Amino acid sequence: MNAPRTRVQRRPVHGVLLLDKPLGFSSNDALQKVKWLLRAEKAGHTGTLDPLASGVLPLCFGAATKFSQLQLEAAKTYVAIARLGTTTTTADAEGEVVRERPVDLAAFTPGRLQAVAAQFTGAISQVPPMHSALKKDGKALYEYAREGIEIERPARAVTIHALAVSLCEDADGFAAVKLVVTCSKGTYIRTLGEDIGEALGCGAHLRFLRRTDTGGLGLDGCVTLEALEAMDEEQRLLQVQPPQLLLHEHTPVTLSEYDAGRFLSGMRRSGDWPDADAVAVYGAQPHALLGVGHVRAGELIPDRLLSPLEIQQILEGTPRPTDRGILETL
Repeated sequence: MNAPRTRVQRRPVHGVLLLDKPLGFSSNDALQKVKWLLRAEKAGHTGTLDPLASGVLPLCFGAATKFSQLQLEAAKTYVAIARLGTTTTTADAEGEVVRERPVDLAAFTPGRLQAVAAQFTGAISQVPPMHSALKKDGKALYEYAREGIEIERPARAVTIHALAVSLCEDADGFAAVKLVVTCSKGTYIRTLGEDIGEALGCGAHLRFLRRTDTGGLGLDGCVTLEALEAMDEEQRLLQVQPPQLLLHEHTPVTLSEYDAGRFLSGMRRSGDWPDADAVAVYGAQPHALLGVGHVRAGELIPDRLLSPLEIQQILEGTPRPTDRGILETL
């Protein structure tokens, strides 16, 4: 007879954990694992990172999930290695070889590599790969691909903010190019590597992909899943950073006790603030994140608000007894 499963007692956790996602895990697999380790009630990630990629994956818990969309829209930076001379059905190591061509390394001078990098920098068009999660009639493209069905995909506009291309070898010692890419949402690095291989005249497919930054959040602040599993509960909770980590590019505005209460009720507030598209709003006493908004013509307009319960739970996460009575007035 199987032993009964132990039911996990969930609890409110509010904040952001920067995970260095390991290879082989989908973003949702990693999220569910960390959610279980933290015993968190509510969680969400900030956009998918391919199972064949490792690196920065911000995981949001509780109140922080209200701001996860900001990271979906943020620029991302990747380091990729594409093996030269071989193209595959999936543009990465998972696919079957489609074509092999000779690689003339002597022709790939620094000047030529720089010219190719310039060709793919700025606004470009990409045709999404068949082996992707994009959907057609409610069905993912990779499902059609597995059935041998090719679906016409319109090209999509993306932006490559910065791109450096240099010669290297992959982990197996084959000639390759290293790509350091900062790009907009929706960019397929596999497709970029394949297209650069074609521009070099020999083809290429991706062998390595690591995300090093998303929206200004880098590997330096990340924790690995292995390290997290080795920690006790208190140490794990210390890895969770405040929700405002996602708002570091927002203009901060601090409201008086009176205005904070009105703002939390969804009311606009008037002040001498300059116009701003993205504002992080705090209460003065106690100093607590209330939500985000924008300013137009001296009016602070709420966009996303934390609930009084969420604010109280965040404050109680770092016990300060004097804060509790004050919060009741917000």
